[in-house]
Amino acid sequence: MTASIGIVGASGYGGVELLRLLAGHPSAEVVVVAAHSQAGQPVSTLFPNLPGDRVFDAVDLDRLSSLDLVLLSTPHGASLELGAALHDAGTRTVDLSGAFRLDAEAFATWYGEAHPRPDLAPAVYGLPERNRAAVAGATLVANPGCYVTTVLLGLLPLAPLLVPGSVVVDGKSGTSGAGRAAKDALHATHVANSLTAYGAPGHRHTGEIEAQLAAAGSDLGPVSFTPHLLPIARGLLTTSYAGLREDVAADDVQQALREAYADEPFVHVLEPGRFPVVKAVVGSNACQLSAVVDPRTGRVTVVAVTDNLGKGAAGQAVQNANLLLGFEETTGLSAIGMYP
Repeated sequence: MTASIGIVGASGYGGVELLRLLAGHPSAEVVVVAAHSQAGQPVSTLFPNLPGDRVFDAVDLDRLSSLDLVLLSTPHGASLELGAALHDAGTRTVDLSGAFRLDAEAFATWYGEAHPRPDLAPAVYGLPERNRAAVAGATLVANPGCYVTTVLLGLLPLAPLLVPGSVVVDGKSGTSGAGRAAKDALHATHVANSLTAYGAPGHRHTGEIEAQLAAAGSDLGPVSFTPHLLPIARGLLTTSYAGLREDVAADDVQQALREAYADEPFVHVLEPGRFPVVKAVVGSNACQLSAVVDPRTGRVTVVAVTDNLGKGAAGQAVQNANLLLGFEETTGLSAIGMYP
C-alpha cells in the first residue's frame, strides 16, 4: 500500500525536513506540498537539496481532506484552523505546532489566547515511546516540542525517583529551531561565536513539560526551564537536574532508564559518565541520553541530545505517521546520525 501524504507549511525548515525524509519512504507519496506564501514557486529555489521541477501548492482544504494523512508544519494559529477542519473531515493529521499539545486552560496560560476548539485540547500526544498505542488509533496527533521531547525521554522513566519541585532544565538548540523567517537575533554575525539564553521563565515548552510529566502520573510539580541558542544550524542538548528521593541509588537510576528503552529503536542509553554528543544524532531520528548521580548532593544529572528537526520535529512526525498508517514505525527513518 502507498499512502497519499500532504505537507502544509512545506517552505519552513520542518516542512523541508519532512520532504527530505518522505522522499526516501517506500510506502508514502507526497501528493501535496503546500506553502501559502510560496505557492507556485519552485521548491528547489528555496531548498537546493531537493532538485527537480516541483512547485509549492496552494493550501486547499478539500484536496487535503481527500488524502490518507496530512502533516502540518505551520505556526500554531494556522494549525488551530487546519487541524480542527481536517479532524472534522476524518483525515488523519499530525500537527508539529503547539496548537493541540495542551488542554484549553493551559493553552490560554502559555499562549495568551483562548483555544477555539477545547474539545480537541489536548489531542493525542505524539511521543511514541510513551504513547504509541493511542497514536495508532488517533485522528489528530500533537507532535511534541523539540525541547520537550528531549527532556521527557530523559526524565519520564526517572519521575518516580525524583523529589517534587526540584527539576531544573537547561536546554540548548541550533538556530533552525527558531524557523526560517528572517530575524535580527539570528543573523549570522550575531549568532556566530556566541551563546545566549532566551524565553525564561515563561517559555511555552515549560508548560508542556509540566503537563506531560503530570499526565504520566508524576507529582513533580513546577519545572524551571531556560532555553539557549547555539551557534549551529541543527541539534539540541538538554541537561536536567533533580533531587533524588531517599534511598534511591545510582543503580536504580540506570535500571529505570535501561528498562524503559531496552526495546526502543531510536533511544540509546549510554553508560554513566559517557555524555551524549549533538553531532552524533544530527540527521537522524535518534535520542542519546545518559545520567549520573552525585552522592554528595543527592542529585541526578540527565543529559540528552536529539536533532531538533529530526526526533524533535519532522522525524518524530514521520514516526507518528507510520503508526497512524499501520506501517513499521521505523520506516523511512534512521537511528544513526551523520558523524563527523
